[in-house]
Amino acid sequence: MGRKIEKLLIEFARIHRFMMSFLREAVSPPYEFKEIVRQCYEIGWKSFPLISLTGFIVGFVFTKQSRPSLEDFGATSWLPNLISIAIVRALAPLVTALIASGKVGSQIGAELSSMNVTEQIDAMEVSGTNPTKFLISSRIIATTTMIPVLCFYVAGIGLLGGYLSIATKDDLSILAFFTQVFESIAAKDVFAMVLRAVVFGFTIGFASTYVGYYSSKGTEGVGKAANAAVVSSMFLVFIEELLIVQLLSLIG
Repeated sequence: MGRKIEKLLIEFARIHRFMMSFLREAVSPPYEFKEIVRQCYEIGWKSFPLISLTGFIVGFVFTKQSRPSLEDFGATSWLPNLISIAIVRALAPLVTALIASGKVGSQIGAELSSMNVTEQIDAMEVSGTNPTKFLISSRIIATTTMIPVLCFYVAGIGLLGGYLSIATKDDLSILAFFTQVFESIAAKDVFAMVLRAVVFGFTIGFASTYVGYYSSKGTEGVGKAANAAVVSSMFLVFIEELLIVQLLSLIG
């Protein structure tokens, strides 16, 4: 029992040291702008096909499943209001984070782990390149930046899917639909979405880089790092979702 507590405390100390190292290198020059832009492209643009399909399906299915409950009360006219608040406040950031955890998290974890196995990180240190700045900071900044961008895109695609679901049953124009949507969305809803997206993006980047950077040697460690990056990112995202819901309920 004592050894387990000792290992846990050592792990917390290493996480703290990793966090402090990232914060120090993220704000101090020189800045790796080219690598940050490249990571933004890898994380953002290459995720668009999967994000687009997932966002559309979520919006369409959620609207389809919500209709029977509102029909029981004769309130189907409130369907655009319901789906707009649900998608903007919760579904868009959560879906984006989960998809990114699977696609981006595993990619970062496996990439850093393979570099660790082939001793490329040690070679960077010998050649005078700062691996924390080049590998860690660039990826965490990119995920923190691109997840909110993808989140706005998922919200739009999800609302479009919701409209098409409504249009199969009701004679509702797209202009009337989005007018009702924007009337029901308040500034606090957008703030909640952006807050979730930024926190989730940072968490995915931090967890994935940490697992990959400190992965065990050997080819088996690459698979374990990719799996651990996905699992830890998703677990932390759900925990943070719970805490943010409680925080927003206290504020609002």
